Amino acid sequence: MLARTHRPLPAGIPMERTLDPARLGDHLDRLYRAAWALCGSREDAEDLVQETYARVLAKPRLLRKEDDLGYLMRALRNTFYSRLKTESRRLRPGPLPEQPDAIADPHARDPEAAVEAGELYAAIAALPDDFRDVLVAVDVTGLSYKEAARALRIREGTVMSRLYRARQQVVRRVDGDAG
Repeated sequence: MLARTHRPLPAGIPMERTLDPARLGDHLDRLYRAAWALCGSREDAEDLVQETYARVLAKPRLLRKEDDLGYLMRALRNTFYSRLKTESRRLRPGPLPEQPDAIADPHARDPEAAVEAGELYAAIAALPDDFRDVLVAVDVTGLSYKEAARALRIREGTVMSRLYRARQQVVRRVDGDAG
């Protein structure tokens, strides 16, 4: 039987600690971008982040060997999938329009940039779950490969491989080749 080796934690991360609610606001922008990429919609992303924070703040959270952002990313992803599962059980009143109306981002300096951002986030949201999760963690949220691997509970090499393929798929979708 092989002995289990433990990797040392980065300096400043204790073995076990509680999540500090006062510091959750530090991660709001990154979580919002990640949520937008998961949902494909700004409004749904705002709701998802709010629901995630509500769940996390409902009771004290004990973190073991991880940082706040990695934990929050996992909580965001779990909330997203729980939401999808719940929504899949609900009746839908009617079909959605084939071409949704483009809504300009009021914070964007250039309307074309807002449309491009919307297309990009829609392309990310359309990725298969495994690819989307890695792309959101690394490119949207800004986690390192190691942090993403820890947050998603996969190997670092898997992060790199999925990220490469996810980026290729996003480029193809944005360029108009949805294959």
